[in-house]
Amino acid sequence: MLTLQRLLPGPDQLDALDAYQLPPQPYLRANMVSSVDGAATMGGRVGTLTGAADQVLLRVLRSLADVLLVGAGTVRGEGYGPVRCAPEAAAKRAEAGQLPAARLAVVTHQVDLDLTSTAFTEAPVRPIVITCGAAPQEKVDAAAEVADVIVAGDDQVDLPAAVRRLYELGLPRILSEGGPRLLADLFAADLVDELCWAVSPLVVGGGSESRITNGALLDEPMQLRLGTIYEVDDYLFLRYHR
Repeated sequence: MLTLQRLLPGPDQLDALDAYQLPPQPYLRANMVSSVDGAATMGGRVGTLTGAADQVLLRVLRSLADVLLVGAGTVRGEGYGPVRCAPEAAAKRAEAGQLPAARLAVVTHQVDLDLTSTAFTEAPVRPIVITCGAAPQEKVDAAAEVADVIVAGDDQVDLPAAVRRLYELGLPRILSEGGPRLLADLFAADLVDELCWAVSPLVVGGGSESRITNGALLDEPMQLRLGTIYEVDDYLFLRYHR
């Protein structure tokens, strides 16, 4: 169990599982971490920015979601394995009518994935590959052997269409873990209902590391509303809403 010290809207202590409950309707939550000085990676990886509290919260957020939406670069770079839940979390999911664990949905334009990785071969629930019509057919066929394939868009993945398809599959509560390119595209398509942003108590320096979004500038800056701030072990956990 992770106990959060709430700083805003007022001091309190809350269990993370209670604090981060999702509404029953379709909802897309993004979860990202950065250093104090804004780096979303260190040495090209996200994992070097995380700590024990951040990892526990990550598992909590996954346990509440129906599907985990991740870009192919993040799956490769972070060495994703099978998405599983602790037995007690799986039991609560069963009571709520959810699958034993969130389904992994990988967004990839070219289906450039290691389909022999444990993320696919040992997944407790069949993963999903989201791609576009321009993807090589032989790679799409190979992916279909180990995952359900969603083709959304012609030359690029049509994220609004892909998200609608996930909703149609009975997966209304989506958790995106990025990476920065996918998050930028989700914001550009106005699909993000909530941003959970963990600020790691590290200063990285330099100018080569990505921000939590890495894409084209929005036509107009998007105004978000700060809902809550939690603190654990010098990490800040901020929740911004549409």
